[in-house]
Amino acid sequence: MTVTVVVGGFYGDEGKGKIVSSLAQDRNYKISVRGGVGPNAGHTVIKDDQILKLRMLPSAAINPDIDLMIGAGVLINPDILLDEINRYDIKNRVLVDGHCAIITKDHIQKDSGEHFKSLIGTTGTGTGPANSDRVLRTGKLAKDVDVLHNVVGDVSSEVNGCIENNENVLVEGTQGTFLSLFYGEYPFVTSKDVSASAICSDVGIGPTKVDEVVVVFKSYVTRVGHGELKDELTFDESVSRGWNETGTVTGRQRRSAPFDFDLAKKAVNINGGTEIALTKLDLLFPESKGLRVYEELNQDAKSFIKKIEDSTGIPVKYIGTGPDLQDTIIRDT
Repeated sequence: MTVTVVVGGFYGDEGKGKIVSSLAQDRNYKISVRGGVGPNAGHTVIKDDQILKLRMLPSAAINPDIDLMIGAGVLINPDILLDEINRYDIKNRVLVDGHCAIITKDHIQKDSGEHFKSLIGTTGTGTGPANSDRVLRTGKLAKDVDVLHNVVGDVSSEVNGCIENNENVLVEGTQGTFLSLFYGEYPFVTSKDVSASAICSDVGIGPTKVDEVVVVFKSYVTRVGHGELKDELTFDESVSRGWNETGTVTGRQRRSAPFDFDLAKKAVNINGGTEIALTKLDLLFPESKGLRVYEELNQDAKSFIKKIEDSTGIPVKYIGTGPDLQDTIIRDT
């Protein structure tokens, strides 16, 4: 039995969706359960000709044999959730904890105001105001929303029951370590902690039940919105390196910078990381595109990976070499 927690190591946009999906295809997980904030995170999963763009459901949705759950700590936008369930035809394997708080139209309207959208640079999806109402105990919960009654249940009991039955569980975080309300550059952060410990709390499992914490880093650093970004490149420099990206949820331009080894070490410490997943190596070393065997990487790519391992103290086990799920190297470490 293995309980695996996957979290972002930088500022989000690290490619967690691909790593979660790869794990979901590679291992026999019974449940994939999502923690984190809410629909302000977007994950894109590509397998062959199938593209899934998810903001509420776990990225393991790509595997039809895994039950999909959303932990009590996650904010729910019912419209987005139901759209994803219907669009990908997965009605019979989704469970939402009844204690998830609900994002309303009022929350979205507040999130588009001067303080949140302009000064902090939020996504405008209503998550900050919804979490504020949750803290004030004035928010509505999923168990009180009629349109969700068919998918509401007790996620923590289901997950812990699965663990007690020695079945594998995959826990998916959102955002990145340095967007955490506690560990990021306040106030340019999300509305809660998103480290591995918080993700476990979101889904209702204790730390002693976790076997693996996979910290996901991109081969360079990107950030959407305001806040510091060490060694930030100009837009033209980003374009020349092929690092010009846009956010999945907002479509905003992502700012970019070279890989930050010191920040990576700090992320591993905060999350208690046991191994690293490194994505988009092909954009740093084009010769690695599509490779699926570690020994076929050139020496420069191997040296880069070795430097990450030396600076963080844990192994790089998963390496993304292209957008498709199959473009992944899994090392024996």
